[in-house]
Amino acid sequence: MNKAGNRRQMRLQAVIFGLALLFLNMTLGLAAGAAVTPLEKGVYRMRVGDVTVITLSDGFNQRTIEQQSQLLHGNRERIEGLLANAYPNEELQSTVNAFLIHAGAKLILVDAGNGDLGSPTMGKVIGNLRAAGYEPGQVDEVYITHMHGDHVGGLLAGTERAFPNATVYAHKREADYWLSDANRSAAPAAAQRTFQVAKATLTPYINAGKFRLFEGNISLSPGIRAEALFGHTPGHVAFLVESKGTAMVLWGDIVHVAGVQFTDPNVTIAYDSDEPAAAEARWRILAVAAKNNWWIGGAHLAFPGIGQVQAGADGGYVFVPAEAPADE
Repeated sequence: MNKAGNRRQMRLQAVIFGLALLFLNMTLGLAAGAAVTPLEKGVYRMRVGDVTVITLSDGFNQRTIEQQSQLLHGNRERIEGLLANAYPNEELQSTVNAFLIHAGAKLILVDAGNGDLGSPTMGKVIGNLRAAGYEPGQVDEVYITHMHGDHVGGLLAGTERAFPNATVYAHKREADYWLSDANRSAAPAAAQRTFQVAKATLTPYINAGKFRLFEGNISLSPGIRAEALFGHTPGHVAFLVESKGTAMVLWGDIVHVAGVQFTDPNVTIAYDSDEPAAAEARWRILAVAAKNNWWIGGAHLAFPGIGQVQAGADGGYVFVPAEAPADE
């Protein structure tokens, strides 16, 4: 096998390894002996012009920095140094956030968390939605950044639609990939679970006529635009919320490990379908967010997952989180 073939084989093995670890964590939960500190609050409200954006925590998994390091790809010495500096107690929480947009009379949920697919410390989106003062039946639309299980698992309540009146929106490229039986059949065993989860969670909405596809960077609702950020998955997107000169980009899985990937956006993770494209998308959105002083909402940033980014002295970026979590 030539060098290019070796590199392709190594990337494939890394993706398979990452997917296997992802679903091992989802199925089995925390490593034996890991300390768990439940989140005291799982709701955080922030105004973006006339729009309210509400973080709904889905929960977290606890990891050691050694476990996290195994998933990250890049300059090994720098990765380990950044992890040690950011997490001196050698543990970190791998968090999951969803975001509820209350725009006028319309309720839009961005991603749905794990539902019943995660560990006992996850699956809290519905509970926190109710804690915020809403019922699942009030959600009008659900926008999916991508179809990994920790973003679509919460679409189901048992075998029924968790959001019975909502229409689900996803990028056509994402749906064409994960909902394809041919792609599932051709995928390695470690990736099968992702295809199965996407099909299981979205089929009830498809059958009910409550599933819509979009392409390109288009407006899905007044003041809310989809922005293609392909790489983490084939059709990964962000959603930009703009109102009265203020903007927040809900960017899905652009950053998984804040202590590493803001400082060095070249660092990728084993879950990325296309690691070079994922790194390019991260550089691109970080530059735009910093230049325009956008707020950002990240699925895997520590609760409440909201803050701003600034250019760093070393060529990377610095994350400035919002104020301490509070449910107003």
